[in-house]
Amino acid sequence: MPARERYPHLPKAVEYTHIGWDFLILAAVVINLGLLLFDSLFLLGPINQGIASIAPSFYTFYADVIHSRFTTIDLIFVSFFIVDVLLGWSIAIAERRYHRWFFYPFVHWYDVLGCIPLAGFRLLRILRVVSLIHRLHRLGLIDVARWDITLFFAKYYDILLEELSDRIALRLLGNVQQQIRASDSLTERIIERVIMPRKAQLIQEIVQRLESTVGEAYQHNRQSIMAAISDLVHRTLRESPEIQRLHRLPMGQQATSAMEASLSGVAQRLVDELMLGIHSDEFRQLVERTADSGFDTWLTVDEGSSRVTEQVLYDVLEMLKDQVRHQGWKDRYE
Repeated sequence: MPARERYPHLPKAVEYTHIGWDFLILAAVVINLGLLLFDSLFLLGPINQGIASIAPSFYTFYADVIHSRFTTIDLIFVSFFIVDVLLGWSIAIAERRYHRWFFYPFVHWYDVLGCIPLAGFRLLRILRVVSLIHRLHRLGLIDVARWDITLFFAKYYDILLEELSDRIALRLLGNVQQQIRASDSLTERIIERVIMPRKAQLIQEIVQRLESTVGEAYQHNRQSIMAAISDLVHRTLRESPEIQRLHRLPMGQQATSAMEASLSGVAQRLVDELMLGIHSDEFRQLVERTADSGFDTWLTVDEGSSRVTEQVLYDVLEMLKDQVRHQGWKDRYE
């Protein structure tokens, strides 16, 4: 049988026929349970005598016609419910309501068990009202989601689920913190199993970040950098005794000005070339060699660095625990 959605689209007339049949079965369930309750009370001595004294004719009718044949009457109801299960199963197969033809008794287990003529199973018949409400909700005749009782249970189910998940999360995070405290080689294992296998990727990331950061910073601040270079060259030449003596010679002012402009231009071009060289293959290889040669040194672990690493991890987990302890449902419902 091909897979179909659980509740395929049916004509309105068919849906309303299902609803009418569900109401009929629900009425039979109410009558049957009412008879069961009344007959159970009828067996109690004080109630039995009270009915006999208040309504003797009804007492006689009930005792002779119904109570004496109650098992037969109940079996008639049971037969009716069995027919309902078989009919519903057949309709579900015809409508291809479920993925497999034998799913119906498992989905409608309460109807199947309700056919057993025992007190504990008879009460399951009332669950038929759940199926009826669900069908009415799907047709848009009622909106269960807006019912006060639905909102009430949804609210406290949400609160209960959040509290349970928070307690579990706190317990797990606490266990992780204990493992961090108890471990003597956590930092070494992090380096060996996490960082070192990704050494090449980390070095590549360092090079890319350096190129991107330095390049963008230079582009955004190029004018300020060039002005600072010119100011530095001007101040250096002005404070140099040799340049001051040259400045006092005939045509010395023009010579020092030309020298200052030339040195500023050279320095600015040097910085420009240096920044452009950041994106070259030679610079990238240089940085990669430098990072590779210093990578193992950066990751050297001693007692102090190991303690700092473990404390950082511990504090991060403690911060997460503080966040979990915050009862978010109070923000939603209060």
